[in-house]
Amino acid sequence: MSQAHGTALITGASAGIGAVYADRLARRGFDLVLVARDKAKLNALASRLRDETGVRIEVLPADLSEPDDTRKVEVRLQADDIAMLVNNAGIAVAGPMIGMNPERLNAMIQLNVAVATRLARAVVPGLVQRRKGDIINIASVAGIRGDQPAISVGYSASKAYVLAFSEGLDSELSPYGVRVQAVLPGATRTELWAKGGIDINTLPQEAVMETGDMVDAALAGLDQGERVTIPALPDIADWTAFKTARAALGPNLSRRLPAERYGSGQAAPVSLPKAS
Repeated sequence: MSQAHGTALITGASAGIGAVYADRLARRGFDLVLVARDKAKLNALASRLRDETGVRIEVLPADLSEPDDTRKVEVRLQADDIAMLVNNAGIAVAGPMIGMNPERLNAMIQLNVAVATRLARAVVPGLVQRRKGDIINIASVAGIRGDQPAISVGYSASKAYVLAFSEGLDSELSPYGVRVQAVLPGATRTELWAKGGIDINTLPQEAVMETGDMVDAALAGLDQGERVTIPALPDIADWTAFKTARAALGPNLSRRLPAERYGSGQAAPVSLPKAS
């Protein structure tokens, strides 16, 4: 099975969504590069998957909050064997903005936004040159619910960026045969919640998806050609309607004069009195 599809590099691969992607992609015949901070967990996962699937697996310990480690992963993404990037590493900082620790907020933005962007940028030239490959960016339904943040407004905003970045990048890269998929999970049973200070067991359990189900749905969406996959959404027509309504705004988002309701730019000229 090894080398049937090339190599997939997965960030945040030691547990949760990343570990399940590793399992599923190995069973599809991808060789793997597993990236996370916890070397022991990565080695245990790699050993199990080698035994079960026979694919080649490289463990690349890296703390993506550290610039030197990020650059190390960028270099690996530039190799010729890379066929897929699963941009999964991310954190959530919960709570209202008024009391949020600014350092934790900055760390979340750096990982969820800046690092995800840099890793995608690193892999793009090679995929374009080979005219094939996939970038899977793990976003969140929080990115389209900015007015109702389930975790925090900062987290929602970071995932809104991932969605916008993915859609725009897909438009840019699709002529070269490269696919970009944004995956928007709802509440998923992972360690992210506890690390963010939220007990997932306090959520309505009918709204919490198991990690394996989420990843299986996301990969099925990729197989079906979806560029945005919302695993819990029953009817894809609802997302299509959302995109149609958004596109309908386009012609009126940039015009020479302000809208009439603002009372400027549309008023009749004022007649000045004639000089005597």
